[in-house]
Amino acid sequence: MTSPSFVWSRAMAVARKEVYHVLRDPFTMGLGLGLPVLLVLVYGFAMDFNIRNIALAVNDSDRTQASRRLVDIFTSSDYFLAHPAGSPSVAVQDVTAERAKAALIIPPRFEKDLLAGRGAQAQILLDGADNSTVAPVATYVQSIQAIASRRIGNFDPPQTYDLRMRFLFNPELNSRWFVIPGLTVVVLAIISILLTALTVAREWESGSMELLLSTPIQPLEIIIGKLAPYAVLGLIAQLFVYIIARTVFGVPFVGSHLLFGVGCLLCLATYLAQGIFISVVTRKQQIAMQFATLSGMLPSNLLSGFVFPIASMPLFFRGLTMIFPARWFMIIARDTYLKGSSFLELSVPFIMLALFCAAMITAATRRFKRDLEP
Repeated sequence: MTSPSFVWSRAMAVARKEVYHVLRDPFTMGLGLGLPVLLVLVYGFAMDFNIRNIALAVNDSDRTQASRRLVDIFTSSDYFLAHPAGSPSVAVQDVTAERAKAALIIPPRFEKDLLAGRGAQAQILLDGADNSTVAPVATYVQSIQAIASRRIGNFDPPQTYDLRMRFLFNPELNSRWFVIPGLTVVVLAIISILLTALTVAREWESGSMELLLSTPIQPLEIIIGKLAPYAVLGLIAQLFVYIIARTVFGVPFVGSHLLFGVGCLLCLATYLAQGIFISVVTRKQQIAMQFATLSGMLPSNLLSGFVFPIASMPLFFRGLTMIFPARWFMIIARDTYLKGSSFLELSVPFIMLALFCAAMITAATRRFKRDLEP
């Protein structure tokens, strides 16, 4: 991959210069080491797909033992926080005014209908404007309905078949186990693309690139020298994420550390080369940061499967995700953390990452011009 004129000592000289800059720049150190820790803590504590403490407005117009037991079943589930509403209209108004996400309306004669065998009815109103909570709340209500049928109506439907459910890889359905491994992709995108996109652009703006170009140094030597410090910074950030995930949030790691490390290196090298390519093309720090955000940081959040399942996206966007390295490293990260997948099972993501890495390094090297004109 290197030409005969390539000299490691010159590349390391550029790397030392970049290390001095990183150590003297609080912004770079904070972004490279402080931001990953902050992201893991914020996402780990704040991002929870298991919705709890749902405000529930309750209007009990029956005020009998059966209706009170129904309300108790809702409040004892730890999913709902109930507060009384004086009338059905008040309960609806609470939902409209966003004082409640749901309303439980129990009509008169609830217990009489139940005892008469006519089937008691109650109404649940959900705030459909917040569609992120509708599906989980509907699932909770279905479970509560089954419990209420047994406890209040003494009704146990006949078992025509025995369907038993078992959750593999994440038996507790802990959303942190799903979110935090995906943060490795986001952290890599922020550190490698954003920081490296500013390096060469800063050199052009400050005029120091002219000094580099006046020496016999080769483009590949400059690229390797520029990338090396940020590669180390990225690996340290990954180590921070791993330690916090395992110690603070108890995320298991059942796969191969070697496979995960190789995946990290491939994704890191790809994004570092992409950051260099952006900085070479733009030569302006402000423009480089904008391109880094659009081409790296946003796709790693929105089109990698980090938050939104790729299988649920329209066909066009499912195809679009395939051109982003974040999508493939997301599979490697989550599968090595939770599933313990082998290299054979992860061969496609590894092949795609390797192709992206080779293509981006080649593009960055060829685009790096020795002349001063853009």
